[in-house]
Amino acid sequence: MKEAETNMASTAHLDTYALDRLPPPQQWPAFLFNADTRYPERMNCALELVERHVREGRGERVAIRYEQDGAHRTVSYAELAALSNRIAHVLTGDMKLVPGSRVLLRGPNNLMMAACWLAVVKAGLIAVPTMPLLRAKELKQVIDRAAVSAALCDERLREELEANLKPGGEHHCPSLTQALYFNSSGAGSVEAAMANKPDGFEACDTAADDICLIAFTSGTTGQPKGTVHFHRDVIAMCDLFPRHVLKPGPDDIFCGTPPLAFTFGLGGILCFPLRVGASTVLAERLTPESLLALIQSWRATIVFTAPTFYRQMAALAPGYDLSSLQKSVSAGEALPDATRQSWKAATGIEMTDGIGGTEMMHIFISSAGADVRPGAIGKVVPGYIAQIVDEQMQPVPHGTVGKLAVRGPTGCRYLDDPRQANYVKDGWNLPGDTFKADADGYYYYQARSDDMIVSAGYNIAGPEVESALMRHEAVAECGVVGMPDPERGQIVAAYVVLRPGVAASDETCAALQSYVKAEIAPYKYPRKVIFVDALPRTETGKLQRFRLRQMAEQSGAPEGARQP
Repeated sequence: MKEAETNMASTAHLDTYALDRLPPPQQWPAFLFNADTRYPERMNCALELVERHVREGRGERVAIRYEQDGAHRTVSYAELAALSNRIAHVLTGDMKLVPGSRVLLRGPNNLMMAACWLAVVKAGLIAVPTMPLLRAKELKQVIDRAAVSAALCDERLREELEANLKPGGEHHCPSLTQALYFNSSGAGSVEAAMANKPDGFEACDTAADDICLIAFTSGTTGQPKGTVHFHRDVIAMCDLFPRHVLKPGPDDIFCGTPPLAFTFGLGGILCFPLRVGASTVLAERLTPESLLALIQSWRATIVFTAPTFYRQMAALAPGYDLSSLQKSVSAGEALPDATRQSWKAATGIEMTDGIGGTEMMHIFISSAGADVRPGAIGKVVPGYIAQIVDEQMQPVPHGTVGKLAVRGPTGCRYLDDPRQANYVKDGWNLPGDTFKADADGYYYYQARSDDMIVSAGYNIAGPEVESALMRHEAVAECGVVGMPDPERGQIVAAYVVLRPGVAASDETCAALQSYVKAEIAPYKYPRKVIFVDALPRTETGKLQRFRLRQMAEQSGAPEGARQP
Protein backbone atom coordinates (compact mmCIF):
# COMPACT_ATOMS: atom_id res chain seq x y z
CA MET A 1 0.00 0.00 0.00
CA LYS A 2 1.35 3.38 -0.99
CA GLU A 3 0.88 6.77 0.63
CA ALA A 4 0.15 9.55 -1.83
CA GLU A 5 -0.34 13.28 -1.96
CA THR A 6 -3.14 14.83 -3.98
CA ASN A 7 -2.14 17.28 -6.71
CA MET A 8 -4.77 19.86 -7.60
CA ALA A 9 -2.79 21.51 -10.39
CA SER A 10 -4.66 19.59 -13.09
CA THR A 11 -8.19 20.53 -12.04
CA ALA A 12 -10.80 20.97 -14.76
CA HIS A 13 -12.83 23.30 -12.55
CA LEU A 14 -13.40 26.86 -13.71
CA ASP A 15 -15.51 27.67 -10.65
CA THR A 16 -13.10 27.01 -7.78
CA TYR A 17 -15.34 27.92 -4.82
CA ALA A 18 -15.27 24.40 -3.34
CA LEU A 19 -11.63 23.80 -4.21
CA ASP A 20 -10.66 27.04 -2.45
CA ARG A 21 -12.48 25.92 0.69
CA LEU A 22 -10.87 22.56 1.19
CA PRO A 23 -9.05 22.21 4.50
CA PRO A 24 -5.37 23.20 4.53
CA PRO A 25 -3.21 20.25 3.39
CA GLN A 26 -1.74 19.74 6.86
CA GLN A 27 -5.26 18.91 8.11
CA TRP A 28 -5.90 16.24 5.48
CA PRO A 29 -5.70 12.56 6.38
CA ALA A 30 -2.88 10.51 4.92
CA PHE A 31 -4.34 8.78 1.86
CA LEU A 32 -3.29 5.22 1.03
CA PHE A 33 -3.62 3.54 -2.35
CA ASN A 34 -3.02 -0.01 -3.55
CA ALA A 35 -3.56 -2.01 -6.75
CA ASP A 36 -7.34 -1.71 -6.32
CA THR A 37 -7.36 2.08 -6.02
CA ARG A 38 -4.56 3.39 -8.22
CA TYR A 39 -6.42 5.25 -10.93
CA PRO A 40 -5.30 7.30 -13.93
CA GLU A 41 -4.78 11.02 -13.35
CA ARG A 42 -7.78 11.88 -15.56
CA MET A 43 -11.04 10.16 -14.71
CA ASN A 44 -14.74 11.00 -14.68
CA CYS A 45 -16.58 8.62 -12.37
CA ALA A 46 -19.88 8.84 -14.30
CA LEU A 47 -18.15 7.49 -17.40
CA GLU A 48 -16.67 4.65 -15.34
CA LEU A 49 -20.09 3.73 -13.95
CA VAL A 50 -22.19 3.88 -17.13
CA GLU A 51 -20.47 4.64 -20.44
CA ARG A 52 -17.73 2.08 -19.83
CA HIS A 53 -20.30 -0.69 -20.08
CA VAL A 54 -21.71 0.75 -23.30
CA ARG A 55 -18.23 1.10 -24.76
CA GLU A 56 -17.37 -2.49 -23.84
CA GLY A 57 -20.51 -3.93 -25.45
CA ARG A 58 -22.83 -4.21 -22.45
CA GLY A 59 -25.11 -1.31 -23.31
CA GLU A 60 -28.25 -3.45 -23.58
CA ARG A 61 -27.94 -4.85 -20.06
CA VAL A 62 -30.46 -3.57 -17.55
CA ALA A 63 -29.10 -0.83 -15.28
CA ILE A 64 -32.18 0.47 -13.46
CA ARG A 65 -35.50 -1.15 -12.62
CA TYR A 66 -38.58 0.58 -11.25
CA GLU A 67 -42.33 0.26 -11.06
CA GLN A 68 -44.67 2.67 -12.80
CA ASP A 69 -48.45 2.43 -13.02
CA GLY A 70 -48.29 -1.08 -11.60
CA ALA A 71 -45.92 -2.34 -14.30
CA HIS A 72 -42.26 -3.31 -14.13
CA ARG A 73 -40.02 -0.96 -16.15
CA THR A 74 -36.34 -1.26 -17.04
CA VAL A 75 -33.66 1.12 -18.32
CA SER A 76 -30.57 -0.21 -20.06
CA TYR A 77 -27.05 1.13 -19.66
CA ALA A 78 -27.26 2.68 -23.14
CA GLU A 79 -30.59 4.34 -22.27
CA LEU A 80 -29.25 5.60 -18.95
CA ALA A 81 -26.22 7.07 -20.71
CA ALA A 82 -28.43 8.87 -23.23
CA LEU A 83 -30.79 10.18 -20.52
CA SER A 84 -27.98 11.57 -18.38
CA ASN A 85 -26.34 13.05 -21.49
CA ARG A 86 -29.47 15.01 -22.36
CA ILE A 87 -29.65 16.35 -18.81
CA ALA A 88 -25.96 17.29 -18.98
CA HIS A 89 -26.71 19.38 -22.08
CA VAL A 90 -29.39 21.23 -20.09
CA LEU A 91 -26.95 21.93 -17.28
CA THR A 92 -24.13 23.24 -19.43
CA GLY A 93 -26.23 24.78 -22.21
CA ASP A 94 -29.54 26.09 -20.90
CA MET A 95 -28.35 26.70 -17.34
CA LYS A 96 -24.84 27.78 -18.41
CA LEU A 97 -23.09 26.05 -15.53
CA VAL A 98 -19.33 25.53 -15.67
CA PRO A 99 -17.10 22.81 -14.19
CA GLY A 100 -16.96 23.25 -10.44
CA SER A 101 -20.44 24.79 -10.10
CA ARG A 102 -22.50 23.28 -7.29
CA VAL A 103 -25.89 21.78 -8.14
CA LEU A 104 -28.43 20.92 -5.45
CA LEU A 105 -30.18 17.61 -6.10
CA ARG A 106 -33.45 16.96 -4.36
CA GLY A 107 -35.57 13.89 -4.82
CA PRO A 108 -36.44 10.40 -3.59
CA ASN A 109 -34.89 7.27 -5.06
CA ASN A 110 -36.16 7.27 -8.64
CA LEU A 111 -34.81 7.14 -12.18
CA MET A 112 -34.61 10.89 -12.71
CA MET A 113 -32.81 11.49 -9.41
CA ALA A 114 -30.18 8.91 -10.40
CA ALA A 115 -29.86 10.28 -13.95
CA CYS A 116 -29.51 13.85 -12.66
CA TRP A 117 -26.70 12.79 -10.30
CA LEU A 118 -24.86 11.13 -13.17
CA ALA A 119 -25.42 14.14 -15.43
CA VAL A 120 -24.07 16.61 -12.89
CA VAL A 121 -20.92 14.58 -12.35
CA LYS A 122 -20.47 13.86 -16.05
CA ALA A 123 -20.54 17.61 -16.79
CA GLY A 124 -17.75 18.26 -14.28
CA LEU A 125 -20.13 19.93 -11.83
CA ILE A 126 -20.40 19.16 -8.13
CA ALA A 127 -23.45 17.28 -6.90
CA VAL A 128 -24.96 18.42 -3.58
CA PRO A 129 -27.67 15.82 -2.87
CA THR A 130 -30.15 16.50 -0.06
CA MET A 131 -32.55 14.33 1.89
CA PRO A 132 -36.12 14.54 0.55
CA LEU A 133 -37.66 15.53 3.89
CA LEU A 134 -35.47 18.57 4.54
CA ARG A 135 -37.37 21.82 5.05
CA ALA A 136 -36.51 25.24 3.63
CA LYS A 137 -34.58 26.25 6.76
CA GLU A 138 -32.42 23.12 6.58
CA LEU A 139 -31.92 23.49 2.83
CA LYS A 140 -30.72 27.03 3.38
CA GLN A 141 -27.88 25.76 5.59
CA VAL A 142 -26.71 23.46 2.79
CA ILE A 143 -27.19 25.95 -0.05
CA ASP A 144 -25.43 28.79 1.73
CA ARG A 145 -22.53 26.64 2.93
CA ALA A 146 -21.88 25.20 -0.55
CA ALA A 147 -22.84 28.41 -2.42
CA VAL A 148 -25.16 26.37 -4.61
CA SER A 149 -26.16 28.24 -7.77
CA ALA A 150 -28.62 25.82 -9.40
CA ALA A 151 -30.99 23.04 -8.39
CA LEU A 152 -32.63 20.01 -9.97
CA CYS A 153 -35.59 19.01 -7.83
CA ASP A 154 -38.42 16.49 -7.95
CA GLU A 155 -41.64 18.35 -8.70
CA ARG A 156 -43.27 16.91 -5.58
CA LEU A 157 -40.62 18.55 -3.39
CA ARG A 158 -40.88 21.93 -5.05
CA GLU A 159 -42.53 23.90 -2.25
CA GLU A 160 -39.65 23.92 0.23
CA LEU A 161 -37.08 24.74 -2.46
CA GLU A 162 -39.16 27.63 -3.76
CA ALA A 163 -38.81 29.29 -0.35
CA ASN A 164 -35.05 29.37 -0.92
CA LEU A 165 -35.50 31.03 -4.31
CA LYS A 166 -37.91 33.75 -3.16
CA PRO A 167 -36.12 37.13 -2.83
CA GLY A 168 -36.71 38.81 0.50
CA GLY A 169 -38.05 35.64 2.10
CA GLU A 170 -36.90 34.32 5.45
CA HIS A 171 -35.07 31.40 3.83
CA HIS A 172 -33.85 33.13 0.66
CA CYS A 173 -30.46 31.94 -0.59
CA PRO A 174 -28.72 34.65 -2.69
CA SER A 175 -26.41 32.21 -4.49
CA LEU A 176 -29.31 30.06 -5.76
CA THR A 177 -30.55 31.68 -8.96
CA GLN A 178 -32.17 28.89 -10.99
CA ALA A 179 -33.99 25.60 -10.60
CA LEU A 180 -35.62 23.02 -12.83
CA TYR A 181 -38.03 20.31 -11.72
CA PHE A 182 -38.04 16.68 -12.83
CA ASN A 183 -40.83 14.12 -12.96
CA SER A 184 -42.86 16.96 -14.42
CA SER A 185 -43.69 18.46 -17.83
CA GLY A 186 -44.08 21.85 -19.41
CA ALA A 187 -42.15 25.04 -18.79
CA GLY A 188 -39.60 24.80 -16.01
CA SER A 189 -39.28 21.03 -16.15
CA VAL A 190 -36.12 19.05 -16.81
CA GLU A 191 -38.10 16.88 -19.21
CA ALA A 192 -39.14 19.84 -21.38
CA ALA A 193 -35.63 21.29 -21.36
CA MET A 194 -33.99 18.04 -22.45
CA ALA A 195 -36.65 17.02 -25.00
CA ASN A 196 -34.66 18.08 -28.05
CA LYS A 197 -31.16 17.57 -26.69
CA PRO A 198 -28.85 15.04 -28.34
CA ASP A 199 -28.17 11.63 -26.80
CA GLY A 200 -24.43 12.20 -26.96
CA PHE A 201 -22.40 14.44 -24.65
CA GLU A 202 -18.68 15.01 -24.38
CA ALA A 203 -18.02 14.49 -20.71
CA CYS A 204 -15.83 16.93 -18.85
CA ASP A 205 -12.18 15.88 -18.78
CA THR A 206 -11.94 15.88 -15.02
CA ALA A 207 -8.95 14.96 -12.92
CA ALA A 208 -9.37 11.92 -10.69
CA ASP A 209 -8.96 14.30 -7.75
CA ASP A 210 -11.45 16.89 -8.95
CA ILE A 211 -14.38 17.40 -6.59
CA CYS A 212 -17.62 15.75 -7.76
CA LEU A 213 -19.67 15.49 -4.57
CA ILE A 214 -20.37 17.46 -1.41
CA ALA A 215 -22.27 15.11 0.87
CA PHE A 216 -23.78 16.68 3.95
CA THR A 217 -23.92 14.59 7.08
CA SER A 218 -27.35 13.28 7.96
CA GLY A 219 -27.62 15.28 11.13
CA THR A 220 -27.34 12.89 14.10
CA THR A 221 -25.53 15.72 15.90
CA GLY A 222 -27.96 18.39 14.71
CA GLN A 223 -25.15 20.29 12.95
CA PRO A 224 -24.63 18.95 9.39
CA LYS A 225 -21.20 19.24 7.82
CA GLY A 226 -20.30 19.22 4.13
CA THR A 227 -17.92 16.39 3.25
CA VAL A 228 -16.01 16.81 -0.01
CA HIS A 229 -15.33 13.82 -2.27
CA PHE A 230 -13.40 13.40 -5.51
CA HIS A 231 -14.14 11.35 -8.64
CA ARG A 232 -11.62 8.76 -7.45
CA ASP A 233 -13.39 8.50 -4.08
CA VAL A 234 -16.62 7.40 -5.76
CA ILE A 235 -14.85 4.65 -7.66
CA ALA A 236 -12.72 3.64 -4.67
CA MET A 237 -15.82 2.99 -2.56
CA CYS A 238 -16.97 0.63 -5.34
CA ASP A 239 -13.64 -1.19 -5.56
CA LEU A 240 -13.07 -2.10 -1.89
CA PHE A 241 -16.03 -3.14 0.29
CA PRO A 242 -18.07 -4.52 -2.65
CA ARG A 243 -15.11 -6.27 -4.27
CA HIS A 244 -13.66 -7.88 -1.14
CA VAL A 245 -16.66 -8.37 1.15
CA LEU A 246 -19.96 -8.17 -0.74
CA LYS A 247 -18.63 -9.72 -3.98
CA PRO A 248 -21.51 -8.85 -6.33
CA GLY A 249 -21.71 -9.95 -9.95
CA PRO A 250 -23.36 -8.60 -13.10
CA ASP A 251 -26.48 -10.70 -12.59
CA ASP A 252 -27.22 -9.32 -9.13
CA ILE A 253 -30.28 -7.16 -8.54
CA PHE A 254 -29.77 -4.60 -5.75
CA CYS A 255 -32.47 -2.88 -3.71
CA GLY A 256 -32.92 -1.10 -0.42
CA THR A 257 -34.05 1.96 1.50
CA PRO A 258 -31.14 4.40 2.02
CA PRO A 259 -31.63 7.62 0.03
CA LEU A 260 -29.26 8.43 -2.82
CA ALA A 261 -28.48 11.63 -0.90
CA PHE A 262 -26.87 9.44 1.79
CA THR A 263 -23.51 7.92 0.82
CA PHE A 264 -24.71 4.54 2.15
CA GLY A 265 -27.49 4.71 -0.45
CA LEU A 266 -25.41 6.30 -3.19
CA GLY A 267 -23.06 3.35 -2.98
CA GLY A 268 -25.38 0.46 -2.23
CA ILE A 269 -28.35 1.50 -4.35
CA LEU A 270 -26.61 3.10 -7.35
CA CYS A 271 -22.83 3.04 -7.70
CA PHE A 272 -22.08 -0.51 -6.51
CA PRO A 273 -24.43 -2.18 -9.01
CA LEU A 274 -23.36 0.12 -11.86
CA ARG A 275 -19.68 -0.55 -11.22
CA VAL A 276 -20.09 -4.29 -11.88
CA GLY A 277 -22.69 -4.02 -14.65
CA ALA A 278 -25.53 -5.22 -12.41
CA SER A 279 -28.93 -3.59 -11.92
CA THR A 280 -30.74 -1.82 -9.12
CA VAL A 281 -34.40 -1.41 -8.21
CA LEU A 282 -35.22 2.21 -7.34
CA ALA A 283 -38.28 2.70 -5.17
CA GLU A 284 -39.71 5.52 -3.07
CA ARG A 285 -41.21 5.54 0.43
CA LEU A 286 -40.56 1.92 1.28
CA THR A 287 -41.94 0.29 4.40
CA PRO A 288 -40.78 -3.06 5.82
CA GLU A 289 -43.76 -4.68 4.10
CA SER A 290 -43.23 -3.03 0.72
CA LEU A 291 -39.47 -3.74 0.77
CA LEU A 292 -40.20 -7.44 1.30
CA ALA A 293 -42.78 -7.29 -1.51
CA LEU A 294 -40.22 -5.59 -3.75
CA ILE A 295 -37.64 -8.33 -3.10
CA GLN A 296 -40.25 -10.94 -3.94
CA SER A 297 -41.58 -9.17 -7.04
CA TRP A 298 -38.22 -8.23 -8.62
CA ARG A 299 -36.35 -11.35 -7.42
CA ALA A 300 -33.74 -9.09 -5.82
CA THR A 301 -30.52 -10.71 -4.64
CA ILE A 302 -28.92 -7.99 -2.45
CA VAL A 303 -30.65 -5.63 -0.03
CA PHE A 304 -29.32 -2.61 1.87
CA THR A 305 -31.19 -1.14 4.83
CA ALA A 306 -30.86 -0.18 8.50
CA PRO A 307 -31.27 -2.43 11.56
CA THR A 308 -34.68 -0.88 12.29
CA PHE A 309 -36.04 -2.27 9.01
CA TYR A 310 -34.42 -5.69 9.42
CA ARG A 311 -35.91 -6.02 12.89
CA GLN A 312 -39.40 -5.38 11.55
CA MET A 313 -38.92 -7.41 8.36
CA ALA A 314 -37.78 -10.48 10.29
CA ALA A 315 -41.23 -10.88 11.82
CA LEU A 316 -42.91 -10.45 8.42
CA ALA A 317 -40.50 -12.50 6.29
CA PRO A 318 -42.40 -15.83 6.46
CA GLY A 319 -45.21 -14.24 4.47
CA TYR A 320 -43.00 -13.55 1.42
CA ASP A 321 -40.98 -15.51 -1.11
CA LEU A 322 -37.43 -14.37 -0.44
CA SER A 323 -35.74 -17.29 -2.14
CA SER A 324 -33.90 -14.97 -4.56
CA LEU A 325 -32.26 -12.98 -1.76
CA GLN A 326 -28.65 -13.95 -1.15
CA LYS A 327 -27.06 -11.07 0.77
CA SER A 328 -28.23 -8.40 3.19
CA VAL A 329 -26.17 -5.42 4.31
CA SER A 330 -26.81 -3.45 7.49
CA ALA A 331 -25.19 -0.10 8.26
CA GLY A 332 -26.04 3.37 9.46
CA GLU A 333 -26.25 2.46 13.15
CA ALA A 334 -25.25 -0.35 15.50
CA LEU A 335 -26.75 -3.74 14.64
CA PRO A 336 -28.12 -5.42 17.78
CA ASP A 337 -27.28 -9.11 17.96
CA ALA A 338 -30.97 -9.86 18.57
CA THR A 339 -31.79 -8.32 15.18
CA ARG A 340 -29.01 -10.26 13.46
CA GLN A 341 -30.23 -13.53 14.91
CA SER A 342 -33.92 -12.93 14.22
CA TRP A 343 -33.13 -12.03 10.58
CA LYS A 344 -31.01 -15.16 10.17
CA ALA A 345 -33.70 -17.32 11.74
CA ALA A 346 -36.32 -15.87 9.40
CA THR A 347 -34.30 -15.94 6.16
CA GLY A 348 -31.26 -18.15 6.67
CA ILE A 349 -29.06 -15.21 5.66
CA GLU A 350 -26.09 -14.15 7.77
CA MET A 351 -26.17 -10.37 7.98
CA THR A 352 -23.26 -8.40 6.56
CA ASP A 353 -22.74 -5.65 9.10
CA GLY A 354 -20.53 -2.68 8.38
CA ILE A 355 -19.33 0.64 9.68
CA GLY A 356 -18.63 3.54 7.37
CA GLY A 357 -19.47 7.20 7.37
CA THR A 358 -20.17 10.20 5.20
CA GLU A 359 -16.64 11.45 5.84
CA MET A 360 -15.10 8.14 4.73
CA MET A 361 -17.60 7.73 1.86
CA HIS A 362 -18.66 4.18 2.69
CA ILE A 363 -17.96 1.00 4.66
CA PHE A 364 -14.38 0.36 5.87
CA ILE A 365 -14.92 -2.41 8.47
CA SER A 366 -17.10 -5.42 7.67
CA SER A 367 -17.24 -9.19 7.30
CA ALA A 368 -19.63 -11.49 5.51
CA GLY A 369 -20.71 -15.12 5.50
CA ALA A 370 -18.33 -17.54 7.20
CA ASP A 371 -16.07 -14.67 8.25
CA VAL A 372 -18.70 -13.24 10.59
CA ARG A 373 -17.77 -13.49 14.26
CA PRO A 374 -20.45 -13.05 16.96
CA GLY A 375 -20.37 -9.60 18.50
CA ALA A 376 -17.92 -8.18 15.98
CA ILE A 377 -18.67 -5.83 13.09
CA GLY A 378 -15.86 -7.51 11.19
CA LYS A 379 -12.34 -6.93 9.94
CA VAL A 380 -10.85 -3.94 8.19
CA VAL A 381 -11.84 -3.92 4.52
CA PRO A 382 -8.75 -4.51 2.33
CA GLY A 383 -7.44 -1.15 1.16
CA TYR A 384 -7.92 0.43 4.59
CA ILE A 385 -5.91 0.15 7.80
CA ALA A 386 -7.19 0.79 11.31
CA GLN A 387 -6.03 0.85 14.90
CA ILE A 388 -7.46 1.53 18.34
CA VAL A 389 -5.78 4.47 20.04
CA ASP A 390 -5.86 6.32 23.35
CA GLU A 391 -6.28 10.06 23.92
CA GLN A 392 -2.65 10.63 22.94
CA MET A 393 -3.17 8.77 19.62
CA GLN A 394 -1.05 5.86 20.84
CA PRO A 395 -2.12 2.30 19.90
CA VAL A 396 -3.62 0.30 22.77
CA PRO A 397 -3.28 -3.48 23.43
CA HIS A 398 -5.75 -6.00 22.00
CA GLY A 399 -8.97 -6.08 24.00
CA THR A 400 -8.54 -2.53 25.28
CA VAL A 401 -11.32 -0.05 24.57
CA GLY A 402 -10.22 3.09 22.74
CA LYS A 403 -10.91 5.37 19.79
CA LEU A 404 -11.07 3.99 16.27
CA ALA A 405 -8.55 5.52 13.83
CA VAL A 406 -8.68 4.74 10.10
CA ARG A 407 -6.69 5.45 6.92
CA GLY A 408 -7.32 4.48 3.32
CA PRO A 409 -7.97 5.87 -0.16
CA THR A 410 -10.92 7.94 1.12
CA GLY A 411 -11.07 10.28 4.07
CA CYS A 412 -12.41 13.41 5.68
CA ARG A 413 -12.22 16.79 3.97
CA TYR A 414 -14.86 19.12 5.39
CA LEU A 415 -15.92 22.13 3.35
CA ASP A 416 -14.70 25.23 5.19
CA ASP A 417 -15.36 23.78 8.66
CA PRO A 418 -13.22 24.11 11.80
CA ARG A 419 -14.35 20.65 12.91
CA GLN A 420 -11.84 19.21 10.41
CA ALA A 421 -9.19 19.44 13.14
CA ASN A 422 -11.31 17.21 15.39
CA TYR A 423 -11.86 14.50 12.80
CA VAL A 424 -8.29 14.19 11.46
CA LYS A 425 -5.32 13.86 13.79
CA ASP A 426 -1.78 12.81 12.87
CA GLY A 427 -3.03 11.78 9.43
CA TRP A 428 -5.67 9.44 10.85
CA ASN A 429 -9.45 9.77 10.46
CA LEU A 430 -11.24 9.60 13.82
CA PRO A 431 -14.88 8.70 13.07
CA GLY A 432 -15.87 9.24 16.70
CA ASP A 433 -16.45 5.60 17.59
CA THR A 434 -15.24 3.63 20.58
CA PHE A 435 -14.02 0.12 19.69
CA LYS A 436 -11.87 -2.73 20.83
CA ALA A 437 -10.04 -5.21 18.60
CA ASP A 438 -8.88 -8.77 19.15
CA ALA A 439 -5.68 -10.51 18.11
CA ASP A 440 -7.37 -11.93 14.98
CA GLY A 441 -8.15 -8.46 13.62
CA TYR A 442 -11.86 -8.38 14.46
CA TYR A 443 -13.29 -5.04 15.59
CA TYR A 444 -15.99 -4.79 18.25
CA TYR A 445 -18.12 -1.68 18.37
CA GLN A 446 -18.71 -0.23 21.82
CA ALA A 447 -20.41 3.14 21.24
CA ARG A 448 -20.10 6.51 19.65
CA SER A 449 -17.46 8.29 21.70
CA ASP A 450 -20.10 10.70 22.98
CA ASP A 451 -22.44 7.79 23.81
CA MET A 452 -20.19 6.43 26.56
CA ILE A 453 -22.00 6.87 29.87
CA VAL A 454 -19.83 7.47 32.95
CA SER A 455 -21.82 6.47 36.02
CA ALA A 456 -20.20 6.39 39.47
CA GLY A 457 -16.84 5.84 37.79
CA TYR A 458 -18.01 3.03 35.52
CA ASN A 459 -17.80 3.41 31.73
CA ILE A 460 -20.99 2.03 30.19
CA ALA A 461 -21.61 1.75 26.44
CA GLY A 462 -25.18 2.73 25.59
CA PRO A 463 -25.48 0.33 22.61
CA GLU A 464 -24.55 -2.62 24.85
CA VAL A 465 -27.49 -1.84 27.13
CA GLU A 466 -29.72 -1.34 24.07
CA SER A 467 -28.67 -4.74 22.74
CA ALA A 468 -29.61 -6.39 26.04
CA LEU A 469 -32.99 -4.66 26.17
CA MET A 470 -33.72 -5.62 22.56
CA ARG A 471 -33.48 -9.29 23.50
CA HIS A 472 -36.49 -8.90 25.80
CA GLU A 473 -39.73 -9.97 24.17
CA ALA A 474 -41.59 -6.83 25.34
CA VAL A 475 -39.24 -4.35 23.61
CA ALA A 476 -39.81 -3.18 20.04
CA GLU A 477 -37.17 -0.43 20.03
CA CYS A 478 -35.01 1.41 22.50
CA GLY A 479 -32.41 4.12 22.87
CA VAL A 480 -30.04 4.45 25.82
CA VAL A 481 -28.24 7.62 26.95
CA GLY A 482 -26.75 9.12 30.07
CA MET A 483 -29.04 11.23 32.29
CA PRO A 484 -27.50 13.77 34.71
CA ASP A 485 -27.57 12.60 38.31
CA PRO A 486 -26.27 14.52 41.35
CA GLU A 487 -24.85 11.43 43.07
CA ARG A 488 -23.51 9.32 40.21
CA GLY A 489 -22.74 12.05 37.67
CA GLN A 490 -24.87 10.15 35.16
CA ILE A 491 -27.27 7.26 35.27
CA VAL A 492 -28.30 4.95 32.45
CA ALA A 493 -31.63 6.08 30.99
CA ALA A 494 -33.54 3.88 28.53
CA TYR A 495 -36.21 5.25 26.19
CA VAL A 496 -38.29 2.21 25.30
CA VAL A 497 -40.95 1.54 22.65
CA LEU A 498 -42.97 -1.47 23.79
CA ARG A 499 -44.49 -4.08 21.54
CA PRO A 500 -48.27 -3.89 20.99
CA GLY A 501 -50.24 -5.21 23.94
CA VAL A 502 -47.50 -4.67 26.53
CA ALA A 503 -48.46 -2.26 29.33
CA ALA A 504 -46.19 0.66 30.26
CA SER A 505 -46.27 -0.14 33.96
CA ASP A 506 -44.06 -0.33 37.02
CA GLU A 507 -44.09 -4.11 36.59
CA THR A 508 -42.80 -3.86 33.01
CA CYS A 509 -40.12 -1.42 34.10
CA ALA A 510 -38.93 -3.73 36.87
CA ALA A 511 -38.97 -6.72 34.53
CA LEU A 512 -36.77 -4.92 32.00
CA GLN A 513 -34.33 -3.79 34.68
CA SER A 514 -34.06 -7.30 36.10
CA TYR A 515 -33.57 -8.74 32.64
CA VAL A 516 -30.66 -6.40 31.84
CA LYS A 517 -29.01 -7.18 35.20
CA ALA A 518 -29.10 -10.87 34.27
CA GLU A 519 -27.81 -10.32 30.73
CA ILE A 520 -24.87 -7.98 31.37
CA ALA A 521 -22.98 -6.56 34.36
CA PRO A 522 -25.62 -5.39 36.85
CA TYR A 523 -24.12 -1.91 37.22
CA LYS A 524 -25.06 -1.26 33.58
CA TYR A 525 -28.81 -1.66 34.07
CA PRO A 526 -31.08 1.32 33.23
CA ARG A 527 -31.94 3.07 36.49
CA LYS A 528 -34.46 5.16 34.55
CA VAL A 529 -36.91 3.66 32.03
CA ILE A 530 -39.09 6.01 29.99
CA PHE A 531 -41.76 4.47 27.76
CA VAL A 532 -42.32 6.39 24.53
CA ASP A 533 -44.43 5.86 21.42
CA ALA A 534 -41.54 6.42 19.00
CA LEU A 535 -37.82 7.23 18.96
CA PRO A 536 -36.38 10.25 17.16
CA ARG A 537 -34.65 9.16 13.97
CA THR A 538 -33.06 10.77 10.95
CA GLU A 539 -34.48 10.27 7.48
CA THR A 540 -31.94 7.49 6.97
CA GLY A 541 -33.16 5.63 10.06
CA LYS A 542 -30.35 6.55 12.44
CA LEU A 543 -31.32 7.00 16.05
CA GLN A 544 -30.81 10.64 17.04
CA ARG A 545 -29.22 10.10 20.43
CA PHE A 546 -28.43 13.79 20.70
CA ARG A 547 -32.18 14.41 20.95
CA LEU A 548 -32.52 11.73 23.61
CA ARG A 549 -29.65 13.37 25.49
CA GLN A 550 -31.44 16.71 25.23
CA MET A 551 -34.57 15.12 26.67
CA ALA A 552 -32.55 13.52 29.44
CA GLU A 553 -30.83 16.79 30.32
CA GLN A 554 -34.05 18.81 30.33
CA SER A 555 -36.90 16.83 31.83
CA GLY A 556 -36.15 13.21 31.30
CA ALA A 557 -39.03 12.54 28.91
CA PRO A 558 -40.84 14.14 25.98
CA GLU A 559 -44.41 15.30 26.32
CA GLY A 560 -46.77 12.35 26.39
CA ALA A 561 -44.15 9.84 27.53
CA ARG A 562 -45.03 7.44 30.28
CA GLN A 563 -42.70 7.04 33.24
CA PRO A 564 -43.40 4.35 35.83
